[in-house]
Amino acid sequence: MNSWHFNKHSFKYLFVLITLSSFVVSSCKKDNTNDVAQNYVDFYLYLNEPSNIALNAVGGWLYVNQGTKGIIVYRRALNEFTALERNCTYDPTASCATVQVVSGITAIDSCCTSRFSIYDGSIINGPATQPLYQYSTTFDGNALRVYN
Repeated sequence: MNSWHFNKHSFKYLFVLITLSSFVVSSCKKDNTNDVAQNYVDFYLYLNEPSNIALNAVGGWLYVNQGTKGIIVYRRALNEFTALERNCTYDPTASCATVQVVSGITAIDSCCTSRFSIYDGSIINGPATQPLYQYSTTFDGNALRVYN
């Protein structure tokens, strides 16, 4: 009878130990989701305004003070735009996890050194394993709407 009680107790102890171990391992894992952009975003940029002149040419981009840590708006084609959250996906809670456009269509996070394409938010170099969060956009020829 004692050996059954001991085995049952050991099983419970082992189960608790495995559960806690998996919790600790999963809580240390970075970059497991791409939910950095939890702030509500819905705004318009009017391309005829002087502050938005950078978006008048294909390949132009600008920073907008919206979203979690700001948004990069990039003009991909005559009627096509990309709007990307500047919060790096590798460790989004780090205070320095903000990507900056450095050249052409490349943005880098100086915190973890991950590089992303501002064309579509895809990863050029890690350690990030998730692309930048991409907001939805619509363009009517004059006004660009950015929203989630």
